[in-house]
Amino acid sequence: MSKQSVSKWDLFEASFIGPDTGNPYLGVGFEAFFKQNSRVVRVPGFYDGAGAYRIRFMPDNEGEWTYTTISNIAELDGQTGAFVVKAPAKGNHGPVHVANQFHFAYADGTPYLPFGTTSYAWTHQPPELQAETLKTLSTARFNKIRMAVFPKDYPFNVNEPLFDIFERDDEGELDFDRPNPAAFRHLETQVAALRDLGIEADIIIFHPYDRWGYCDMSAAQDYRYVAYLTARLAAFRNVWWSLANEYDFLLNSKPMAQWDRYFQIIEENDPYRHLKSIHNGDVKANYDHRKPWVSHVCIQNWDVKRTQEWRDAYGKPVVNDEPEYEGNILLSWGNISAEELVHRFWITLLRGGYAGHGETFMHPDDILWWAKGGALHGEAWKRIGFLRDLLEQDVKTGLTPLAPSDNWPWSRVSGASDGDVVYIYLGEHQPAIWAPGLPTEPGDYDVDVIDTWNMTVTPARIVDAPANHPTRHGAQVRSRRPDAVFAVELPGKPHLAIRVRRRH
Repeated sequence: MSKQSVSKWDLFEASFIGPDTGNPYLGVGFEAFFKQNSRVVRVPGFYDGAGAYRIRFMPDNEGEWTYTTISNIAELDGQTGAFVVKAPAKGNHGPVHVANQFHFAYADGTPYLPFGTTSYAWTHQPPELQAETLKTLSTARFNKIRMAVFPKDYPFNVNEPLFDIFERDDEGELDFDRPNPAAFRHLETQVAALRDLGIEADIIIFHPYDRWGYCDMSAAQDYRYVAYLTARLAAFRNVWWSLANEYDFLLNSKPMAQWDRYFQIIEENDPYRHLKSIHNGDVKANYDHRKPWVSHVCIQNWDVKRTQEWRDAYGKPVVNDEPEYEGNILLSWGNISAEELVHRFWITLLRGGYAGHGETFMHPDDILWWAKGGALHGEAWKRIGFLRDLLEQDVKTGLTPLAPSDNWPWSRVSGASDGDVVYIYLGEHQPAIWAPGLPTEPGDYDVDVIDTWNMTVTPARIVDAPANHPTRHGAQVRSRRPDAVFAVELPGKPHLAIRVRRRH
């Protein structure tokens, strides 16, 4: 009989039958050790209800693997098996990890530039609305989505969820010692659907907007929940861990040491080291992203010109997942224009970070994308997709902000380079001619002017660079940049970018 096979970075699952009396979530220990030659990987198992116990594993190397289970229950202990790992299928690049300090790449080395969106409670909506969300995502150009495990109680999001996250006792109260397998199975189904669309699922583990009591679980219950969630989801290659949306609004009940411990529990139970971050509410309450268990900076801040400041402070990739949302609701974070959100995306990317999209337009049935998914009604998403397409054809390792040594004098305008390509985003500025940041060495260059709103790329009109007069403050010369070898003539309107690519 041939061995079971699975593709590299896909999900292998083994199921077993064990006790279903008492509370198996508390009383049954269950894990497995997967082995290939001298390498051994510990993988936690989980109870899936009705006497079913499962182990999930994401193999990262081809060839034969074996496993052995360990349990305090005799019928679950010492179970063995073997399987063969084949080459990954086309389009399967593996999980995303940090690369080149400030950027990301898939496990096979393919660059990954996150262009994410937010739909916190989309998996808690009626099935037909969830289907519409997936259809929308299949044509939009987002490759990451922020989504919460728990349902949300907030303006425009007051409906009851499809599933309770924990089972109810005989009195109808939620029992936070008994996860509801149906809820987690549904979450997994949608994470798998996102995976098949090439979309990373940024799983938000806690948030403060709660009327069901999930925020009031004890520390011990929180820890068990985090471990259980990790055991169930870690083998999905498209999972990222976000410890919280706006963690600082929960500090009264979940002190900082508890947040640190959540990170550690994930590290103890996720052998694949998926990306881990945490999101602030107050712009003055950033978590200390320098801590070793944090893979990247997740931030909420409208002041996107500070992106390089955060990069320098934390030394890790910066993802500003909430630079405010396109929409027209009363709340100020949800009523900026599409033009402004696109503007903030360009600034963020060209200052070496990444940005997140959200959409909050009033709807007669309170179906706002940011909360429930459905359809996109705005205009920013199209321009964000255009930006993604541009950068994915040019960027190989990640954009590095231009420095003074790059003929770059100011912080007002955003510019970045990667190898032989330079992007300059003029933003709100509308010069008739531009030279700073353009090449100072003669050579063959392709130069384009990009209209970020109309989504056009036009060969630039090259003109002589103006004389580079030194900056003087009285008798003191403050700076003198090297002369650019040419300048670009511009139509004198905002939201333009310049792209320079050196020919070889």
